[in-house]
Amino acid sequence: MKKLLTAILAMGLLGGAYTLPVQASPEADLQKFRTYFYKRFPNTPKDDFINGVYSIDSASREQWEEIEEFPPYELNLEKGKTLFEMPFANGKTYASCFPNNGIGIAHLYPFFDAGSGKIITLEGAINQCREANGEKALKWSKGPIADISAHMHYTTRGEIINIIIPDDPRAQAAYERGKAHFYGKRGQMNMACADCHVYNAGNKIRADLLSPGLGQVTHFPVYRSKWGGLGTLHRRYGGCNKQVRAKPLKAQSDEYKALEYFHTYMSNGLESNGPGARK
Repeated sequence: MKKLLTAILAMGLLGGAYTLPVQASPEADLQKFRTYFYKRFPNTPKDDFINGVYSIDSASREQWEEIEEFPPYELNLEKGKTLFEMPFANGKTYASCFPNNGIGIAHLYPFFDAGSGKIITLEGAINQCREANGEKALKWSKGPIADISAHMHYTTRGEIINIIIPDDPRAQAAYERGKAHFYGKRGQMNMACADCHVYNAGNKIRADLLSPGLGQVTHFPVYRSKWGGLGTLHRRYGGCNKQVRAKPLKAQSDEYKALEYFHTYMSNGLESNGPGARK
């Protein structure tokens, strides 16, 4: 960890010239976010940011494209499809809980639910479906819930992300909470998500390139070589918190759901292409 801290300090990760106005509208935030990355990486086609770090580094991209010829998450997709179609004890399936039988709808998550006043993530909706049908909730972050989510995202590949922030004070508050988390410093290393993925996107921490924040959520759930398996976006959030020596929050906590709401909104207009493979 000392080496990581040294590398971060040397890169100047604890500061940056890019800031977002605290009370700017979501639309203004999104425009500024996009413009920043378009200028920072002028050679990257706008629709290619869905490929993360592989959109900005040709050498890494070649290796990744070879991996994607025989994707390591292929078995997860098969498991996810089987689980998705397997009847509950009452004879119903996950399809009964979702519009369009759960096919091609993953890009609509997360969304603000006016009835409950809560942000609904796809993984949250999967467990809501289970509990509504008399089944126990699955554990968050990895395992069956990641497999089912991966299957649902796979049926959404090519669909355009378009997260809505309705004119509701509760939705606006959730968005602002997620935004504050993304730009807020935390942990013993006093770092924010933006320190790595905005101010220093494209720079290296030791041998690893930092991915741009634009398009970062489009390819989740993700199979990471480091994990040796598939994981959800909230699993990644927890890992990032640990790396900056901050106590990770529970997956599907209101804080992480708000972060996902903001984070996904910042990829509006890009294609969904999950699941993906990363280091």
